Amino acid sequence: MFKKLFGKKPQHDPRADAPSIMGLRLGCSFEIDSLHLRLIVDDLMIDECSPTQIIKAAGVVDLDGTWVFRFYTDDDAFLQVVAEGGKSDEHVVDVKLFHFYDTRDISSQAIWDQLLKTEIGASTYELDGYTYSRVWTSASDYHNPVHMAEKTYDDDGDFSVTDQFTMLFERPISNDQTESLLLSAEEKVEESGNLSRCFVLSTGITLTPAQLTIHG
Repeated sequence: MFKKLFGKKPQHDPRADAPSIMGLRLGCSFEIDSLHLRLIVDDLMIDECSPTQIIKAAGVVDLDGTWVFRFYTDDDAFLQVVAEGGKSDEHVVDVKLFHFYDTRDISSQAIWDQLLKTEIGASTYELDGYTYSRVWTSASDYHNPVHMAEKTYDDDGDFSVTDQFTMLFERPISNDQTESLLLSAEEKVEESGNLSRCFVLSTGITLTPAQLTIHG
């Protein structure tokens, strides 16, 4: 009766807590400039890239003044937006679209240690006959992986936290473009209490905000 008289109390949308920037947020979609894709897709590791993608999950990493936003899509991909000095559109310094290339289970501590100490931070990385050069510089030949703790929300508003030890590489392709390679050794405590670990390889391209059309 009282609900009829006064109305129901508005319910909080759990997706409102998820990260957003540039109009990108959970549940929205975006389009990529199709001409740009056609010019470079034959040089990429991926076979194809959908020009229209729907965001199914969203994550954010706080790196003490730099924020890394990730918007995971229905194309087995994620759009990564890096902002420096703030979390508004004017702080955006880099936009990349990554597709997952491979995910490998890490079955032992020895494999985990080898990844972190000798592989991820090497000056180059070989993938299917292509050589990628490390982007992040170091005074030594080896660069320790960069730790990121990503808080990721799904479209139900639930979230999880994943520790990631990452390194970025790239190789030149046609039209003065580059293809990026992001390596990430990831670990997460599951609901059961067990620690799961995997090695994720993702390849990507750099985009400008003008090459994106965002639909609410």
